[in-house]
Amino acid sequence: LRAETRSGMAAGRGSAALRRAWRERRAALLEPRYTPLVAACLCLAEGGVNLWVIRRVPYTEIDWKAYMQEVEGFANGTLDYTQLKGDTGPLVYPAGFVYIFLGLYHATGRGSDIRLAQYLFAGLYLLNLLLVFRIYCRTNKVPPYVFFFMCCASYRIHSIFVLRLFNDPVAMAILFLAINLFLEERWSWGCFLFSLAVSVKMNILLFAPGLLFLLLQRFGLLGCIPKLCICALLQVILGLPFLLVNPVGYLTRSFDLGRQFQFKWTVNWRFLPEEVFQNRVFHAALLLAHLAGLGLFALHRWHSSKENILTLLKDPAKRKPASPRLTIVFILFSSNFLGVCCSRSLHYQFYVWYFHTLPYLLWCTPTTKLAHMPKVLLLGVIELCWNTYPSTVCSSLSLHICHGLILLQLWYGTAPTPVSHTPTPSRKPTATSKKAQ
Repeated sequence: LRAETRSGMAAGRGSAALRRAWRERRAALLEPRYTPLVAACLCLAEGGVNLWVIRRVPYTEIDWKAYMQEVEGFANGTLDYTQLKGDTGPLVYPAGFVYIFLGLYHATGRGSDIRLAQYLFAGLYLLNLLLVFRIYCRTNKVPPYVFFFMCCASYRIHSIFVLRLFNDPVAMAILFLAINLFLEERWSWGCFLFSLAVSVKMNILLFAPGLLFLLLQRFGLLGCIPKLCICALLQVILGLPFLLVNPVGYLTRSFDLGRQFQFKWTVNWRFLPEEVFQNRVFHAALLLAHLAGLGLFALHRWHSSKENILTLLKDPAKRKPASPRLTIVFILFSSNFLGVCCSRSLHYQFYVWYFHTLPYLLWCTPTTKLAHMPKVLLLGVIELCWNTYPSTVCSSLSLHICHGLILLQLWYGTAPTPVSHTPTPSRKPTATSKKAQ
């Protein structure tokens, strides 16, 4: 009887919340405090959308078969990384990819049950969305109506998850789980999962400069060394079977930073001649631009203290009182976005690298009423660029213009301030945890 009473009270509170939201529907679309309600509705809708896509839109084979061939070699006892390959070429991802997709290999009957794999990736899509919404609930920056564009309106993202079965969504879901842990001040577990995400695909390293800055800010030089050791140790443990057989082969294949990309797949550099696109001087220039951007942001956007940035190397207890820290999310998302802007090539599945961060990047700084429409327009143009296949001179130039406008806003906009929150009863609140959001 008590259980029924409690469930009835919960249902009554839920229906009251819905009635209140309907009365205040305009506020529900514009006020970030309504994010949990809008997120719940969108997650339910997304379940239906993904089922519809799986059943109605034909599956397209690109890399799934090759993934299964690569991990099948490991299942058959091959530990020399240079001997693991599929129809699309050699295995070029770290060891975490092998273990995760080996699980999918066995779960889907050696990769033959494509429909089951699609349902599993649909579940991954919903999990990823829940993790992203949890981050947005904590930051309290983005008006809820924007999430309609982040969810049901993106054809490309649904395609990457449930029609192409790429490994990029797996890496990003683990990364968003790590960020949630950082927001909870669980830095060791967060670093563990961050390293696990890197072991699935190296694009996660684009977040690494921001994470290093946060670790130095939070713990100082000596304090962040154990966290970095967690990241390094996990990579060694995951790669150990392959490192014992052919260490050079494993490292050069799984962490090949100089790998050439094919011009026919590029989304962002279509307006360049192919010889320029493949030129090593061009690659070096992009790397220098990336490093310069990271340096400028670290000095002028991430570092909010008036003291020298080298004070980050000190023990936090010995530093002078500093102004409130910038948000963890701002530093990590902007670090990744700088890397995306300077990438040697962006392929269609790479859209998921930063798609779910775009609303925050656009709305993390104060926004006037008249500025909402240009930001929504930017989201629409970026989506259009990523849905233009094959890419064109116009689409790739438009993508760079949109990226440039977002960078200008991040540089000139007022830095986002920390959001205070009520700590959970089980943990004693600290001054640090209140500032770290």
